[in-house]
Amino acid sequence: MKYFTLSRVLILAGVLACFGLPSGAAMAAATIGKIDGLVPPAWLDRNNLTVPATPATELFAGDKLRTGNGARLILRLNEGSAVQLGENAIFEIVSAQQKSQVFTAALNVLEGAFRFTTRALAKAQPRNVNIRVGNNATIGIRGTDLWGRGSVQKDIVCLIEGKIDVTGNNNVTLRLDQPLQFFQSTRNRPPEMVSFLDRKQLDIWAKETDIEVGKGTTIDGQWKIIIGDFPSRNAMLTVSRTLREAGFANDRTANNTLTISRLVGEVDAKALAAKISEQFKLSGVQVSR
Repeated sequence: MKYFTLSRVLILAGVLACFGLPSGAAMAAATIGKIDGLVPPAWLDRNNLTVPATPATELFAGDKLRTGNGARLILRLNEGSAVQLGENAIFEIVSAQQKSQVFTAALNVLEGAFRFTTRALAKAQPRNVNIRVGNNATIGIRGTDLWGRGSVQKDIVCLIEGKIDVTGNNNVTLRLDQPLQFFQSTRNRPPEMVSFLDRKQLDIWAKETDIEVGKGTTIDGQWKIIIGDFPSRNAMLTVSRTLREAGFANDRTANNTLTISRLVGEVDAKALAAKISEQFKLSGVQVSR
């Protein structure tokens, strides 16, 4: 895995801002959605480069998104669906395109919990979306709400609303068309019989992919963390790079300071500031609006 070295950041900044604007093959492709919100740490991998995930970043086929401990990530697809990822998730956009009024996509959830939800007004939009979960299940989606998790212990899929077709590692396709129908399979055995999940259990699992009100960063977040008291510009640049590699997006601002912006609430901003101060041994960390 390659990370931006300091020299590469300085070269690319001001040319394309690398991920703020599409480059290379991405420039010729159409965006399929964007990052809507997140709780860091989280990363976006593109063209063998890695940067921290940030709200409003446009997404393209070939992108991979990863989350760390305690993280959350929300993606908004242009066709009207949302993908929510829980902590320690690995999500790939293998392919995606809008063709002849039909949105077609292949997505991979290699690890972690996820939720795929289509807005009510967008359910009439023709779509052909396939999500592969771990090594066991491929889900055919036409517009629905579902929750799932890929893990080395067991891959699971639970239908919340709508209809899905699930193909297991035995190549047998099953139709799930009733709320709370539940598919599960270990990675070295055929799927178990489809059963029904208790609503209380689904409510517990749903918390693994939800962002609590007032937490995380979003496109319109108003709070920010300001990090200063650096002995030199080089020290500031070193910390900036360290934070970015750890999945915390930051901007270099005036007077040799760093800013982590677009935080939703004051309480969460203060909690994140305390976490960063402790984890990276930083002083001069303040919260502002």
